[in-house]
Amino acid sequence: MRARVDFSLAEARRIALAAQALDAPRRASAKGAALLETVDRLGVLQIDAVNVLARAHYVPLYSRLGPYDQARLDDAAYGRSRSLFEYWGHQASLLPVSLQPLFRWRMERARSLEQIYGGLARFVRERRAYVDSVLEEVRERGALRAGELTSSVPRTGGWWGWSDAKRALEFLFWAGLVTTRSRKNFERIYDLTERVLPPEIVAAKTPSVVDAHRELVKISARALGIATDDDLADYFRLRLGDVRPRIAELVEERALAPVRIDGVAKPAYLAAGAKVPRSVTGRALLSPFDPLVWHRARTHRLFDFHYRIAIYTPEHLREHGYYVLPFLDGDALAARVDLKAAREESTLLVQAAHLEPGSNMTKTAASLAEELREVATWLGLERIKVTKRGTLAKALASEIRK
Repeated sequence: MRARVDFSLAEARRIALAAQALDAPRRASAKGAALLETVDRLGVLQIDAVNVLARAHYVPLYSRLGPYDQARLDDAAYGRSRSLFEYWGHQASLLPVSLQPLFRWRMERARSLEQIYGGLARFVRERRAYVDSVLEEVRERGALRAGELTSSVPRTGGWWGWSDAKRALEFLFWAGLVTTRSRKNFERIYDLTERVLPPEIVAAKTPSVVDAHRELVKISARALGIATDDDLADYFRLRLGDVRPRIAELVEERALAPVRIDGVAKPAYLAAGAKVPRSVTGRALLSPFDPLVWHRARTHRLFDFHYRIAIYTPEHLREHGYYVLPFLDGDALAARVDLKAAREESTLLVQAAHLEPGSNMTKTAASLAEELREVATWLGLERIKVTKRGTLAKALASEIRK
C-alpha cells in the first residue's frame, strides 16, 4: 500500500496533538512513572523563572496528565536517583539524563566560546583565570550557590545584573563542567557534573556531532508528529544548516517521510509511527512555554493562532493580558486567558478571557470553566474570580457561578 503524502490542515493538527499527548482527556491523577514517560515522550521541559501561575516546567505535565504532585518532578530533577538534568535544550530546560551525551557537542562549543552570548564570551576571554578558580572552588568545596563563592559580591542592575561569580558559573554550566545539583528559591546550586549525573551517564560514549544532531532531530520529529524543517530545528534550538542534512538521512532511513499539508507552502515531514487520529477530545490550558505552542510560527501555521507572550511588553501595549495561556479544546485553540494564582487570597484570578474567532461562546465558556476549576484544585486555590475584561469574560463568569 502506498504511503500517504497529502494531509489536510485538520489532520496535521490532530497528528501534532497526538504526538504531544494532548489528543485525549487527562487521567484522574498521575503516578510518578507517567511523569517520566511523558517527559521522555516530549524530550524536554522548558524552565522559566516566572511564577505568576506556576513554574513553566510544571504546567505541561499537568496539561497532559492531570493533577500530580509537583514534588515528584522535583525529585526526578534534583533527587538522589535523578532521571532528569538541567541544560540548554529548548532554552533552559529539564531533559532526560539519557540525552546528556547528545548535548556534549554544545558543551564543547561553549568551551571554545561558540554559541554562547557575546557578553559572556567576552567575560570568559578576559577573566579565564578567574573562571578556572571558580571551577576549582566548586571542586574543593562542593555544591554552591553563586553568592557562596569566596569571590562573590552582590549583583547590581536587577535580575540580569549578574555578579562575576554568577557569570563564571553560568559559563561553566554551558560548558558542561558544572550542572544544577538542586535549587533553593529557584536559584541554582551548582556542582561538578560528574558528581551529579548517574555514573553510567558520565561514562557513556560521546557521539559524533552528526550522530547527536540526527538523534535530536529524530526525537523532535517524534514529539512534533508532523513538522517543517524549521520546526524540527527549533525544538532543540539547532541550526537549520545542521538539521537539513540530518533530515535527508532520516528520510533515507524511513524515520521521516516527506509530506504536504494543504495550505502550507513549506514541505513537511511525518515521523514514522505518528498517529493520525480521526478525532481528538483533549482539553488543556497551555503554558506559554509549552512545546505545542513555543514555536510561534508553527502555532500560527497549524492553528491560525497568533501568539506572543506579553510579560515583557509594556502594559499599555498588551492586547490580551500579562501571562496569557492558550486554551485547547478538542483540535482548536479556542480561547486565551490571562491567569494569576493570587496565593494570599487562595484565588485563581482570571484577569482577561478572550474568545478566538470561529469558536462557540457557550461551548468554550463551559469547557474553560471546568478546566479552570480543575487547575484551581491542583494548585490548592479555593476560589476563581473572573474580571470583566475580554470577549469571553461575561459568559465565563456566568459558567463559573453555576
